[in-house]
Amino acid sequence: MITIKEEQHKRALGSSRDVPEEPPAFPIRLSAVGITNKTLWIHLPQGTLPFDCSLQVDLPASARGIHMSRMENAISLLHGRSFPDIRAYASCLAGSVIKTQSGTRARVELSGRLPIETHTKVTDNMSIDMIEVGTVVEALSEGERVTMLPTLTVGVYHMTACPCTQVYVEQLFQRGSHNQLPLFTHTQRSFTSLSIEDRDNVISYDELIGCLNAALHATQDLLKRPDEAEIVLRVHQDPQFAEDSVREVAKRAGICFGRRLNPSTRLKINSLSMESIHIHDVRCELDTTMGHVLDILRGQEDAQEACPNPNLATS
Repeated sequence: MITIKEEQHKRALGSSRDVPEEPPAFPIRLSAVGITNKTLWIHLPQGTLPFDCSLQVDLPASARGIHMSRMENAISLLHGRSFPDIRAYASCLAGSVIKTQSGTRARVELSGRLPIETHTKVTDNMSIDMIEVGTVVEALSEGERVTMLPTLTVGVYHMTACPCTQVYVEQLFQRGSHNQLPLFTHTQRSFTSLSIEDRDNVISYDELIGCLNAALHATQDLLKRPDEAEIVLRVHQDPQFAEDSVREVAKRAGICFGRRLNPSTRLKINSLSMESIHIHDVRCELDTTMGHVLDILRGQEDAQEACPNPNLATS
C-alpha cells in the first residue's frame, strides 16, 4: 500500500505553484465563478433548516481560477452559528468569501422554505403551512471597505378566480349585478413572490408575508368546511388574473413600505398561475422601483380627490 508521509505533504505545499493565481492563457475578466446546487444547513429561530445555495465571485483577468476550497471553508466556519434570518447568514458568508478571493464582488443566493403557523378565518384552527423564502446578497469590496447589497424574497400560495369567464357567465344567464351571490368561474392555485432590495435591513419576513396576504387570497393546508366556503366566496367576490395579482402586490408594497424605502429601491414580483382548464400555466412578472409605484399611487389619489364620484369620472 502506498502512503503519503506528512513531510511529503509539507514539502509539496511549500514548493507547489499557486495555480489559481497564475495568469490565464486568455486574460479576460469573468463576471461570476463559484459553486452552485450546494445544500446549506442554517440555524434559524425556526430550527436548523436546509437551503439551496449558489456562491459566486468575479475573477480578474490576471487570475486563472478561484480558490474554491476557501469558499467551502467559509461555509464550514459558519455552520452551527445562529442567525436571525437567511439574509444575515448570506451577508456574513459573502463578507467572509470576498476577503479570501482575488475579485471585488461576491454574490450569495439562498432559497428554501420556512414553517409558518396560521389560523383559519372561521373555525380558528391552527394550520401548519410553509412559505418560500430567498435572499440575494452581493458584497462589493473597495479596499478595506465592503458594501452589502441585500434583497429579500418571500413567496406564498394563493387562489385566483377568472374574472373574464365570470363576466361572460353573467351575460350568458342575463343576471344583473344586483344579485349578491357571485357567479361561478374557473379557479387556479397560484404562487406569487415579492422581492425587495433592503440595504438597511428594515423589512422583515413577517412584513412581506403581511403585504402578500393583504393583496392575495392566501391558501392554507388545514381548512374545515366553513373555512373552505369562506375563501371560495372571497375569491369569487374578488376575482383576479395573474396580472391583477402582481399589480395588487405592487400597490400593497407601496402602501406598506413606500415611506420607509428609498424611491430607487427595486421591487420584483413574480406570479405563477397553475391553470385548471388549460394545459399550460400563466406567468406574470414586474420589475420596477418603489418610486414608480408611489407615483402611480399618488396619481390615483389625485384623481380621486379631483373626482370623488366614480360615476362622474366615466361620464
